[in-house]
Amino acid sequence: MEDSIQAVMPRLKLGSQGLEVSKIGYGCMSLSGVYNIPVDEEYGISVIFHAFKRGITFFDTSDAYGPHINEILVGKALKRLPRERVQLATKFGVVGASSSGLLVDGSPEYVRACCCASLERLGVDYIDLYYQHRVDKSVPIEDTIGEMKKLVEEGKVKYIGLSEASPDTIRRAHAVHPVSALQMEWSLWSRDIEEEIVPLCRELGIGIVPYSPLGRGFFGGKAIAENIPVNSFLALHPRFTGSNLEKNKVLYARLEDLAMKHNCRPSHLALAWILHQGNDVAPIPGTTKVQHLDDNIKCLLVKLTKEDMNDISAAISIEEVAGERTYAHLVQHSWKFAHTPQSKAICLREGL
Repeated sequence: MEDSIQAVMPRLKLGSQGLEVSKIGYGCMSLSGVYNIPVDEEYGISVIFHAFKRGITFFDTSDAYGPHINEILVGKALKRLPRERVQLATKFGVVGASSSGLLVDGSPEYVRACCCASLERLGVDYIDLYYQHRVDKSVPIEDTIGEMKKLVEEGKVKYIGLSEASPDTIRRAHAVHPVSALQMEWSLWSRDIEEEIVPLCRELGIGIVPYSPLGRGFFGGKAIAENIPVNSFLALHPRFTGSNLEKNKVLYARLEDLAMKHNCRPSHLALAWILHQGNDVAPIPGTTKVQHLDDNIKCLLVKLTKEDMNDISAAISIEEVAGERTYAHLVQHSWKFAHTPQSKAICLREGL
């Protein structure tokens, strides 16, 4: 594969309300840990700055990452960038974790308090895309979105989004105020949104923002070519452990064979597969390494036909993926054994 990449990053529209972002975004969460040891703040800022120089203008964070420290880091990076050229996304809703799982809050009072706190930490006057990170089933979605609508009317937020929401919730939310983007896990080994949620988003004109488009790094070689840090949450993930990992390595080998056919790396092919899902799809791969960031951008050079897409989908058969995709039971399990503030923080940050 040639080393050069087009100078101008492709752009696309998320939703029909006017939000335009870079075709590839950057998930900032990993800069503050979870999958790796948190990076030095100045280094993290330099990674964000490098992403911007490469044409990435869509940056994703959350008040749950850290918690709070990721927003602070992103805010410091933004001070070195032209604000009007950046599309900043952050989230609210994850309060904490307990032995019973994640604690969430979608009450109007909490929505407003979180938005004001995020604006202060980020050091900005407005948030381009504000997501409800996880849906609070104890609060009618109409109440949560109603408050988010007020934030839009007040200029604190430009566009609103949802993350990991059900079809019914999406419809009800969209009826209160247009939802511009839905953030969901979507990758070669996490495709449960394809049957119902993707068509619904296209029916309503909602853009799709896949998180973990490389399968939490698996299709980038994590646990294959790269070891998993012992303090990483991935060390407990069902798809990265025991016999499940051995079974999933077979899927990686198939992707590796297909990548050779396309003269690229498995990570390029996995990201290209996501990008070819449509012009309303903007994945947000995250990394702490500049070289990996540059490498991810090279996926734009991979051109796939419909036949290629079918071959890739068939090679990574979802029926053969070993292990659950979600962390729900892991948060519960890990919280019992999270004896240090750092390990409890990892559980909290898994409200991603």
